Parts: sequence; C-alpha cells; structure tokens
Amino acid sequence: MNLPPPPWRTADEAETRRLGAALAADLTPDGALLLSGPLGAGKTVLAQGVGSGLGIDPAEVLSPTYTLVREHAGPRGRLVHVDLYRLDPGQVLDLGAEELLAGPGVKVVEWAERLPFAVPGALWLEIETLPEGGRVVRRRTAAGRADNRGGGF
Repeated sequence: MNLPPPPWRTADEAETRRLGAALAADLTPDGALLLSGPLGAGKTVLAQGVGSGLGIDPAEVLSPTYTLVREHAGPRGRLVHVDLYRLDPGQVLDLGAEELLAGPGVKVVEWAERLPFAVPGALWLEIETLPEGGRVVRRRTAAGRADNRGGGF
C-alpha cells in the first residue's frame, strides 16, 4: 500500500472513500477490516471506499444495520459487509461471524468492538469526527487502544 502510516486525516466523505479504496488493495483477496467509532463517524463511508476499490459501485454499499450482513461481487473481489451495532457478543456468535470472517472475500465489520473473538490478521481502525470538520482514522492495537503514530492522508 502506498499510504503513509496511520493516523490518516480526511477532510470529507470523498477523501474517506478514497482512503477505503486505497485500503482495498491490501485487503484483497480475503482480508478483514474491523471498524470502530461513534454513530456518524464514517464507518459506512470507509466501507463504500473499500467497495469502490473492488470495483463495486459505492452507492450499492449501504449500512447493513438491519440486515446485519450484505454481500457484493465486484470485478476485483467480493465484499462482505457486516454491521454489529444491534448485536451483543452472544448474538454475534449466533450469526456465525467466525465462519463468515474466515471465509472468502474482503470482510468489513462495523462496530467491531462487539466481536467476542479475535480476527487474526485483521486491520482494525477507529474513526473519529473532528470538531473542526473531517475525520481522523487511527489503527487500533489488538487490545483495542488507538495507535496515534503516523501521518496524514
């Protein structure tokens, strides 16, 4: 990936989508991207960018809050988009999330802090909206702490 190390700053939704598209290259063919952040932080926008990087129309990548899982096929890969907002950890296990995240395709999981298990090799990012506008995207460690080293996007 030709991105500087995180954290990344994005000024608007278009930049956040471009960041997601850039991340898609490192996630193919079967990587996992775990996303955390408050409501409205831009998790779905980043997922749209990943979809775009796989050749999927970003308008097709909608928040799966009520459907929980949405799958998309693109010319550069498959996207499995999962939203755990409405689930507690026990329900996540009932969903079959372990098998889903070990399966084929690029997996993007919103509200990843609700996962009751580790996802080996996953990239975990936390998105935060900034008071002055835009977003900052930080890598999280396995323990769930934000890693604040790195540069801008």
